[in-house]
Amino acid sequence: MVSYFSSLVAAALALCGMGFYVLCLWSVSTFLRDSRKPHPDFTPPVSILKPLRGVDPQMYESFRSHCIQDYPEYEIIFGVNDADDPAVEAVHQLMQEFPRCTIRLVICPQVLGNNRKTSNLVQMLAHAQYDHIVINDSDIFVTPDYLRRVAAPFNRREVGMVTCPYRGIATGTLGSKLESVGISTDFFAGVLAARQIENGLHFALGSTLAMSRAALVAIGGLESLVDYLADDFELGSRISKAGFEVVLVDLVVETHLPAYSFRDFFEHQMRWARSTRDSRRAGYIGILLTFGLPWAMIAVALSRGSWWSWLVLAAAALLRTAVSIQVGVKVLHDSSIIRRLALVPLRDLIAFWVWFASFAGHQVHWRGDIFILENGKIRPVDSEAPVAVSAAEPERDKVSAHG
Repeated sequence: MVSYFSSLVAAALALCGMGFYVLCLWSVSTFLRDSRKPHPDFTPPVSILKPLRGVDPQMYESFRSHCIQDYPEYEIIFGVNDADDPAVEAVHQLMQEFPRCTIRLVICPQVLGNNRKTSNLVQMLAHAQYDHIVINDSDIFVTPDYLRRVAAPFNRREVGMVTCPYRGIATGTLGSKLESVGISTDFFAGVLAARQIENGLHFALGSTLAMSRAALVAIGGLESLVDYLADDFELGSRISKAGFEVVLVDLVVETHLPAYSFRDFFEHQMRWARSTRDSRRAGYIGILLTFGLPWAMIAVALSRGSWWSWLVLAAAALLRTAVSIQVGVKVLHDSSIIRRLALVPLRDLIAFWVWFASFAGHQVHWRGDIFILENGKIRPVDSEAPVAVSAAEPERDKVSAHG
């Protein structure tokens, strides 16, 4: 009797998840319809900030894609903590290959907080000469019309931030493929659903953080974000709360995923989960109701294969497949999803388990370091309190300019 009642509860939760899948399909339709609107021809000068640390997959090819933009005036500012960082060599190579491109390398010696990337960005921003700023990671590959598409919405003064979707290019490992599948079939589906429910986007994606300097000034700059793990979310959220519009454009960029082992994949998922848990707590709790396929599988197991549970599972699988194809193929143009559909149930089951496990602790792994995450902020696992500013007065930033 208890098992039968439990199976009915699981089936009810599966129906909730299927409702979420329907919402995702509706959100895709709305996003694609909105994307058909003509793009204004607005091309203000842009400063691109790219914080670096170490070497990422296909990094140089990603750098090159920023140097062949069909755009009248822009600069690229790279920033590293240490002049001996391995990424510096690639920047110098880029300067030689594109002598007409305005490229700068900024050494950022100050440690302003526990998020080294944001700490570097604060120091890089001081060297940006234009009023429109674009921030993206070292492994982001863009198309030649990237800046035109990202800058266009700023023709309206109420727009304070522009962001865009991305797809992950997997390597041959299972962990890398699962990460790619998750991005294309689940993560961005959730972004579109949030955009639909909340009548617009009120956060941003780290693949592209484009903002006006006016919006940045309105939130007090980047300095207050140097201890936050989800700096991209915080930046978009604060700009939205300051009264500016956050626009999601229909331009897809690429990120080349590392050759994740299964453990690497799990640690990355846990970091994302705990970060989202702290950033959007109510929304994160609601994610439990979006796992239509896992709940349907549990209903089959608990009901011992009752005929009705198989119907629930079939309906959930059909809708989940539709979401995967609509979001992955139609929106993100990720053709690999078709041949990796078999990985979707495994990825969903892992995400289901990670959701529960995320409440069991506060540790996150990031770039080889372990941090404690509390209320969105991080501190080293071996410290009792957050690190503030380095005690010694650092020397002035050294800038290597070219172009």
